[in-house]
Amino acid sequence: MRRLERIVACVALLALATVASALPPALERMLPTLPPAQRDPLLARDAAWSAMTPAQQQALRRRLAGWHALPAATQRQRREQWQLWQALPLEQQLRVRAAAAAFADMPAEQQQQLRRTFAALDRSEQRGWMLGPALGADYVRLQPLLAQVPATQCEPLLALLHNMTVAERGDLAQLAQRTPPQQRDALRRGLLATSAGNRAAWLRLRLEQ
Repeated sequence: MRRLERIVACVALLALATVASALPPALERMLPTLPPAQRDPLLARDAAWSAMTPAQQQALRRRLAGWHALPAATQRQRREQWQLWQALPLEQQLRVRAAAAAFADMPAEQQQQLRRTFAALDRSEQRGWMLGPALGADYVRLQPLLAQVPATQCEPLLALLHNMTVAERGDLAQLAQRTPPQQRDALRRGLLATSAGNRAAWLRLRLEQ
């Protein structure tokens, strides 16, 4: 059973509802004082809200009410899922969408079997599939390097891993497996400091040491 199907079986990458509403008057008055990085998303959200029909606005209000009714732990989990989805390269998003469409066309019994297969995986491997089909396939081997990553390294490390070739991730997985825990932070920092053009050579050199 293909691992990509396991992702879909778990519905690991959820398309969460976008939280949107008209801007409160107090915030609207503050807009001219905000920096562009904060002001522009608010204006875009307000424009999208204004373009909706009353029925669409009401439907979105109901979705927002449903969101607020969720337990805090569920909200945190779904926020994380949404952030990870946003971090996926477009090509991988398309792969997941195609797999989701294929899953939807399967008989209910086959869907349930895939869900049971995913549920039987180790929780660490389940979490690894949240990173998408490419990193999900390599997560178990990369896991030593991805454990206890400092917050400042999380986003750049994830972006770097998505941009690595399959061969580079294979070399990195070997390094991750044989690097002692106390040296893994140095390995991550060295990897982040290496340019994309020099990455393959840097990895091979480390493997030969």
